[in-house]
Amino acid sequence: MPAFSRERKRKQMNFDQITETFVMESRSILGGDLVGVYLHGSAAMGCFNEKKSDIDLLVVSERELSDATKRRYMDMVVRLNDDAPPKGIEMSVVRRAVCRPFVYPTPFELHFSVTHLDWYRTDPTDYIEKMKGVDKDLAAHITITLKRGRRLYGKEISEVFEPVKREFYFDSIWNDVADAEDAVRADPIYVILNLCRVLAYGEEGLILSKREGGEWGLANLPGEYHGLIASALKAYLSDAAPMQGSGLAGRFASYMVNRIRNCVKG
Repeated sequence: MPAFSRERKRKQMNFDQITETFVMESRSILGGDLVGVYLHGSAAMGCFNEKKSDIDLLVVSERELSDATKRRYMDMVVRLNDDAPPKGIEMSVVRRAVCRPFVYPTPFELHFSVTHLDWYRTDPTDYIEKMKGVDKDLAAHITITLKRGRRLYGKEISEVFEPVKREFYFDSIWNDVADAEDAVRADPIYVILNLCRVLAYGEEGLILSKREGGEWGLANLPGEYHGLIASALKAYLSDAAPMQGSGLAGRFASYMVNRIRNCVKG
């Protein structure tokens, strides 16, 4: 599809239209197996930036999905993703049985993000066959859903999900920042703010958004890093140009990983 056509389509759907359509299509495809659709991530935590945030959705199914159902579902998600903000939709489908009691690492039925878009469009059969297994990130997604998430359709959040044990949640978010010293060069905004919120949980048990993590960092981390954190926050919350990786960002990542590692050991 030409870029100008996709841009025109994006202007036809706002955030609410995207989520409402996602729910409607999920109900049509999954029918009585659909337990619920839940919003988590930045949109649920009050810091959604249409140009820089994805739409994070968690779908719970009563039963396993057949390959044919997965194909129909993925076709729907990809079509809708064309109308979504630039970072698109990120979604996972899990069975209810792994949510209560909670299973870690968590098996999933289906997963999609824009990083997988070309793979699905090029070879959907291969995608459906291989997009299975377990995902440690789901412990974090489910925790956010329980603490800050929003039910878009279906059963109440507290009825579907069992609270995630601290060690599982911490392992999940540690897994997301363990390579921060390398990753900060490519994506400094995400890594800087994510490091702040992971340390805030490790040291104080706080479950924060990236914006709240940055604010916590400004209040609790050494002054030499305040300018870096403030720049990451500004870039994340506004239309400011993306940050570039720097020597200071690398030193910050090393400092934070060491502090977080001490929390992991503790």
